[in-house]
Amino acid sequence: MRSKIFAALTAAAVTAGMTLPAQAQDKLRIGYAISKTGPFSGGAAITTLGPYNTWVKDVNDAGGINVGGKKMLIELVEYDDRSSSEEMIKAVERLGTQDKVDFILPPWGTGFNLAAGPLLNKMGYPHLAVTVTSNRAAELVKRWPNAFFLLGTPTEGVDNLLVTLTKLRDEKKIGDTIAMISVADQFGIELVTAARDRFKKAGFKVVYDKTYPIGTQDMQPLVKEAMDSKADTFLAFSYPPDTIAVTETARVLNYNPKVFYTAVGTAFPLYKQRFKDNVEGVMGIGGVNPDSPEFKDYAKRHTAANGGREPDRWANPVTYASLQMLQQAIERAGKDRAAVIKELQSGTFNTILGPIKLENNLRMNSWQVGQWQNGEFYGIEPAKLPGAKPVQFPKPAWK
Repeated sequence: MRSKIFAALTAAAVTAGMTLPAQAQDKLRIGYAISKTGPFSGGAAITTLGPYNTWVKDVNDAGGINVGGKKMLIELVEYDDRSSSEEMIKAVERLGTQDKVDFILPPWGTGFNLAAGPLLNKMGYPHLAVTVTSNRAAELVKRWPNAFFLLGTPTEGVDNLLVTLTKLRDEKKIGDTIAMISVADQFGIELVTAARDRFKKAGFKVVYDKTYPIGTQDMQPLVKEAMDSKADTFLAFSYPPDTIAVTETARVLNYNPKVFYTAVGTAFPLYKQRFKDNVEGVMGIGGVNPDSPEFKDYAKRHTAANGGREPDRWANPVTYASLQMLQQAIERAGKDRAAVIKELQSGTFNTILGPIKLENNLRMNSWQVGQWQNGEFYGIEPAKLPGAKPVQFPKPAWK
């Protein structure tokens, strides 16, 4: 349809003796397949689609990306994968083979990115695998040198959580008992596997350990059993719908362990909107330095570009930072995708998170543990990162 419209306009211009500006070479065509519908749509909208929208607006408002001395506006080609891995693969293949876009942005989630990895590598597109946490990242980079991992690994996440728990145990604030549940998805499986190993070595006792199918809506049996275990620490390696359901169930049952931790979705503005003051003291995966001027400015732009929706306080700003990296790599290397991949492998990039230089395609020292404190989701581990807050203890009882 776009081609037909342009052909018609061209014919009309020729008839009128007018000259139209060249179109194709003035556009940088970028595509993606993302979950706009289905169970993954909530997480995808907040963490991935939001920064995509913001970046495209920022770039085009500034006149485009400088490619070889010429500013090129971004033209988007978008598909809804409907939260289906099969649909996502079909769409990604179409973007590369039929739409022939210049660059492809990643889907949302660990499972979908790992599924798309072989195809993006085969087609030679850089793969900014932001919303992936996998202990296989270093191994995957050897097979997919085009792939870049920016959130850290499950072991990093568990080790940083372990720093917090060990400190609280050493201070006699908690005991050594842990109850944990995990979603039966690649994300949950990798995290709970790392947790079982690390907690045992650190002398913690996992007294309750249950996995649940993705899409589970009734969390009451799991939360009741965790409650009956009387563990001091409760951990849920959960996805956004589960995170909301687990927290609501704990509140209704008045389940108040000394440490309450949920995973993806805890850092979402929606979490605070839903639970208001009850978020105080809740720990979760990720974090941010919300006091940094760069994040504050980004949050304003993101909110304006996404209908008043704020960014989350974890992978959302990392996603935007990855797009800044892509833009700078294109400006340095041009549209040649192989050259862009090499630049991403070796370059240093200025981002809203500060300078980023990848090590073997991996970003090191990213936020792994955060906590709601005074209405903001602050990063608490690694404690050496700028803006890190000490953990607040104990978590107030549910109101």
